[in-house]
Amino acid sequence: MSTSLLVVSDYRDSLNAVRPEGRWFIGLVRDYGYSVTVMTRRKGANYIGELEAGGVRVIDWHPESKFGAADRDGIRAELQANHYDLLHLFNNKSIVAGIRAAKGWPGKVLTYRGYTGNIHWWDPGAYFQHLNSRVDGIICVSQAVKDSFDRLPFFDKSKTLVAGKGHDPEWYTDIIPINLEAEFNIPPERITIIIVANARRMKGMDYLGTAIRRLPPELGIHFLFVGRGLETPEIKSDLADSYYGHQFTFAGFRTDVLRILAAADVSLLPSVKGEGLSKVLLESMFLGRPTIMTDIGGNKGLGINGETALIIPARDDEPLTTAMTRIAEDETLRNRLGPAGKAYITKHYQADRTVRELHEAYEKVL
Repeated sequence: MSTSLLVVSDYRDSLNAVRPEGRWFIGLVRDYGYSVTVMTRRKGANYIGELEAGGVRVIDWHPESKFGAADRDGIRAELQANHYDLLHLFNNKSIVAGIRAAKGWPGKVLTYRGYTGNIHWWDPGAYFQHLNSRVDGIICVSQAVKDSFDRLPFFDKSKTLVAGKGHDPEWYTDIIPINLEAEFNIPPERITIIIVANARRMKGMDYLGTAIRRLPPELGIHFLFVGRGLETPEIKSDLADSYYGHQFTFAGFRTDVLRILAAADVSLLPSVKGEGLSKVLLESMFLGRPTIMTDIGGNKGLGINGETALIIPARDDEPLTTAMTRIAEDETLRNRLGPAGKAYITKHYQADRTVRELHEAYEKVL
């Protein structure tokens, strides 16, 4: 008899954001014979057609709050109507509502965690979510996320299991690089360093600003910022105080991020904490872009410093300045890191491999 899985998740996000998760469940159906049902709102969602074509049943529903009776009962009704071995909950609303719905249900309850930190044993709110005794397993997107749980006092370390969200190389074969000159007026002779992020302190933009101010002149760099809220007075002041005060572009939120990434010369993410496994870094490396990243726990496993990427200490602007200078001055290095990073990421973070990791994690919980 096949393993039956009920997933409660929200696919009302960009295709790039939801596709790696959805690919997990298509792989479980195809490769391991699972029966998978996903509860998610259809309106505004992505990847629904691919899920259904891959044999996943989709229910047009998702909880709208954590503690509402209707949110609990929507999940409970499905658990009672059909046989499930596993209930996997993927966001705050579904986790709180799903744990309440599973009271008295005989199957196993799992949660998902994609970030490190911000889970505290002394926080009562944590016991409505991942630290609730009803939770049988926590699927962690990286070892760093598992470690952040395992350090908690009184925590059962056997509950944390690692399964990365992998990518399919085929997603990137037909990406046509955007014309940076036509789109953003970036001269083709400039070395475009792209920073894709949304403005949060964990992204390390203050360290990047200081590092840019330290850069020597005549490196030929143009900085391209893509994401919400990056055009702050602080980063604009840092740029104005640098030799690159006229060589930057703030593109804002874009739906064609992969095309922009594919056209850039270098991808940079100066995160200081919180990243469980950065999707932008995975995308950059699958696209063969030379990449600079920090050595925070969730990301440092994405490459080998000097061989497949430049991996530098977090919260330190001097190594960031050095790395940008080095990669701008050394075309041979850029030409080597791009293909090497792509080969490494394809080997270790391909979707089929991470589907197997998730299957093995479920087997342990069962």
